Amino acid sequence: MTAKPTLRTITLSLTLTALLSGCSALSALSGAATPLDDYDLTAPTTPVTARSTTSRQLVVEIPTAPGALTNDRILIRPHPLQAAYLPDGKWAEDVPIMLQTLMVRSFEDTGAFRYVGRTPLGASGDFALLTELTDFQAEAAADGKSATIRLRLTARMVREDDAAVISSRTFTSTADVASTETLALVEGFNTANQTLLTELTTWALGTVNISLKR
Repeated sequence: MTAKPTLRTITLSLTLTALLSGCSALSALSGAATPLDDYDLTAPTTPVTARSTTSRQLVVEIPTAPGALTNDRILIRPHPLQAAYLPDGKWAEDVPIMLQTLMVRSFEDTGAFRYVGRTPLGASGDFALLTELTDFQAEAAADGKSATIRLRLTARMVREDDAAVISSRTFTSTADVASTETLALVEGFNTANQTLLTELTTWALGTVNISLKR
């Protein structure tokens, strides 16, 4: 006997179909094997800059993240308790690695540190930035025609010589997207991410008493 689809299955299918309108998305939902387009994000186009370069090193650790974000898929939530991925696009790298790359670039662009990297030049650096990513998703509107991008990152600046947490802060950033087309969603991610990175670098430089160029 063939099992009948449950109400939850039907509801999720209809929600995703309405949300992911467009030829490639519908083709993917119907089971056609189509290659996923790669998307990437950029560091802030107007970077935070320091007045001068210090002799200190900054190590940017890879962010920790929940399982839904430890891959290269673009997460979208049709409902707060549901997690799905866009069927016609993905990130060029796993989300934590992509974000680490963007943070390294953002801090390099400040000109504040002699060295910024994923690992220290010697036995240890002067400071380490530890982060935890808890939100990096698109959240569908009730009508399925628009979405909100939501990012949330907790950061801790650690002094390496004694492992003391100098300061910690949680950053949130959102962007409203008028369309659920994949490219529009990615552009929304880029807008929200640039805002978050600007706030992160401004805060981080302040925690280690580096003056900003006005």
